[in-house]
Amino acid sequence: MITIRRAAPDDAATVHDLIHGLAGHQDQAWGVTVSVDDLKRLLTRPEVGYLIAERDGHPIGYVSWLQRVSFWSGQDYLHLDDLYVTGTERGNGVGEQLMRAIAEAADGKVIRWEVAEANAGAHRFYERLGATLVAKKIGRWQPK
Repeated sequence: MITIRRAAPDDAATVHDLIHGLAGHQDQAWGVTVSVDDLKRLLTRPEVGYLIAERDGHPIGYVSWLQRVSFWSGQDYLHLDDLYVTGTERGNGVGEQLMRAIAEAADGKVIRWEVAEANAGAHRFYERLGATLVAKKIGRWQPK
């Protein structure tokens, strides 16, 4: 049986492991610099949401988001940061359960996210849920 629950600061080590799992899956382990202590602090912030999916008490995936506001609409929305399901659990409906759980947390607000253009499997998954995918380039700038 799969359960989904909100992560608490005491889950920071588990969250850290799951984030590293996603980064490794995407060949981007180099990009994870957050520490367990950082995550303990982040999980207390009211604008941060993080749900853990578990099977028999073992973490098998997560969805994380930030509450944001759109200046175009003037409305709050959720920015889905990450959706991840461990390799052995993919294809078992865990991702859909996590998406349904974030939809419940959104309480009618729009949910927005980015997905890599090359990630065709994710495109099919989100479209199957009824999401609209809009092509956009993501800019990154770290001024010195």
